Order: sequence, then C-alpha cells, then structure tokens
Amino acid sequence: MSLAEERTTQDLIGREDVNDIEAILAITNTDRDSVISVVEDNSDAIFTWDYQKGARPSLEKLYEKAKHSMWDGEKDLPWDTEVDQEKVVLANAEMNGDLMELDVAGTPFEKWTEKEWLQVGIESQNWTLSQFMHGEQGAMICTAKIVETVPWIDAKYYASTQVMDEARHVEVFAKYLDTKMSGHYPVNAHLKMLLDDIVNDSRWDMTYLGMQIMVEGLALAAFGFIHQLTTEPLLKQLLRYVMSDEARHVAFGVLSLQEFYAELTDAEIFERQQFAFEAAVRMRDRFLQQEVWERMGVPVKDALELVMMTPTRQMFQMMLFSKVVPNCKKLGLLDRNDKWLRHRFEEIGVIQFEDWADTTSELDGFALLESDVRTA
Repeated sequence: MSLAEERTTQDLIGREDVNDIEAILAITNTDRDSVISVVEDNSDAIFTWDYQKGARPSLEKLYEKAKHSMWDGEKDLPWDTEVDQEKVVLANAEMNGDLMELDVAGTPFEKWTEKEWLQVGIESQNWTLSQFMHGEQGAMICTAKIVETVPWIDAKYYASTQVMDEARHVEVFAKYLDTKMSGHYPVNAHLKMLLDDIVNDSRWDMTYLGMQIMVEGLALAAFGFIHQLTTEPLLKQLLRYVMSDEARHVAFGVLSLQEFYAELTDAEIFERQQFAFEAAVRMRDRFLQQEVWERMGVPVKDALELVMMTPTRQMFQMMLFSKVVPNCKKLGLLDRNDKWLRHRFEEIGVIQFEDWADTTSELDGFALLESDVRTA
C-alpha cells in the first residue's frame, strides 16, 4: 500500500491528534434548529430478478428469525410505569458518583451543589436518549437504502424487516422522551456528520459497514451498558427489546460483508479500513455530551477535561467498542494492509476487545425469552 493512497489522520477526522478536545469541539451542528435535513444520496437502486430464496442460508435464517421476533412498541412495553427523573438519577448515582469525588478546586464545578449535579444527571438522560433516537432514524434510512442497493434477494428480504425494526425503535425512544423525560436534544454534530457520510456514499457495502457494523455495533454495546446500570424498569425493558433486534442487525452486517470482503483487493479493503477508523472516532466523540455542558452554562472544554478523567467515563468510552472490534476482526479488517486498522485501534485504546465474541456467535444470547416478554 503506497503512502500516496493513504489518507492522514488529518484527512480522515480533521485533526492529527485524536484526543484534541479543541478540534473535537470545533465541530458543531449548524442546523440544529431545522426540522428537515437533506443529504445527497448517490446510490443506484438495484433490482434483482433472481428470486431464489435461501441462496445465502445464513441470511435466510436471519430473515426467518426476524419475522418471528417482531414486538409492538405500543402494546408490549409497560408505558403506565411512573418515571421520576430525579429519583432515577439518584438511584443510578454510581454512574456519575465518581465525578463528584474528583478534585474540583479551581474548576467550574467548585461551587456546585447537589442540585447542579442532579440537573447534570437529568440532562445527561435527555441527551443520551435523544441521540439514540436520532441514531435509530439514521439506521431506518440506511437500511432502506440497503434494500435499494444490495444485489442479493436474501439481503433485501432481511433489510426490509430491519426498516420496520428501526421504525419501532424510533417510535419507542421518541415516546419515552416525550412522556417520561423532560426535554429533547438536537442530533449531535459528530453523529450527524457520520450519518451524512454513510448516506452520501454510493457503495452499498459502505452503508453496511458504517451503519450495521459501526453505528449499530456501538449502539448495541451502549444499550447493554446502560441496561446493566439503570434501575428504571420501563427503560430497562425497552432497551432489552431493542437489543434483541440490534444484535440481529449487527449480525446481518457481519454475515453479508464477510462474503463480500473476501473478494476485495487490498486497495479496496484499505478504503474500508480507513472508513471504519473515521467512523470509530466520530462515534467516540459523539458520546462526550458537549451539548449538556453548554446547556448547563459551563465552559465545555474545562468540563470535558475533568469528565474524561473519571473511571466510569473511561470505562464507558472503551466498552463502546466491545462489539465493533471483534466484528472488524471477523471481517478481516484488522490485519490486512500491514495491520493498519489494528494500529489505529491500538491508538485509541480499544484493541483489547479483539478476541471477545463477535455478534454472529452471540446472537442467540440476545433473543427475547419468556421472562423478557410482558404478559398483559
């Protein structure tokens, strides 16, 4: 791979240092108050006249699972559950407790009382679920694009079920925000930039890589982390339902791309490796929650420098990649081209997940059980 073909870190993410906070904060959402956002889609719609179902048995099996795993977001979740945000924040105090144990002398937090910390917890809940909702709409649009652009009938069948899954996910996150939380946040600039790039790319496999592997992979890990930590029963069940779908979605990406990537040249794989690294950094930057600190009236850079030191934040940032790294390894992306992506994942401190289970091997563990299903 010649250096002429390699884009620098500056080219990929707009900065040489992946941890440059000032450069991260320089990326902003310029149309945060707009209701509609238009992104150019450069893809061709592909029809296939080969209707042989089961030509790709793994995708057919996934399609059959999807048909029998649909749930109703309106009827199957206990929406009558009372949610007191303040009580939830206090009950989940361990998520932010280490923040208050830091030395805040000389920082914007020096004179904060319990009231301000409580409000941070509330705003963080609103922000997190808002970004999940926006990401799920991105997944709905991208999966509809996969239906259009993938050339295999088994993949079109499965992707069409995912469009319905994603509509359901947008629905339940929006309802939870509207009826149980206390405010929405606009889409985060880093998430929006990545979604725009995925939609804008003309190659169908890049839609898979960006959405199914990177965005959905990080979402699956984030959902699992929050599902473990939250004490709020409605959110816990909502996330459990969503995770049962998300695992299939990520597996769909792995199963489809594994076949396709085996036929690509080193140069073609290198383009995918660079895109995966760019997506990984964008997704990591998305979770810094700079909009929360802006709303709290705190200098964002000062807040992030402090927050990024907390053990919970550091663990969360790393755990986000617990699904992405093993799936990239399964796809052969880590070690092609002189281990280029492996070295990038080492740089951002997440390569330790490479031997964790990939999503295709743990898929059954995410399936809904009788104990997970609400009995009306």
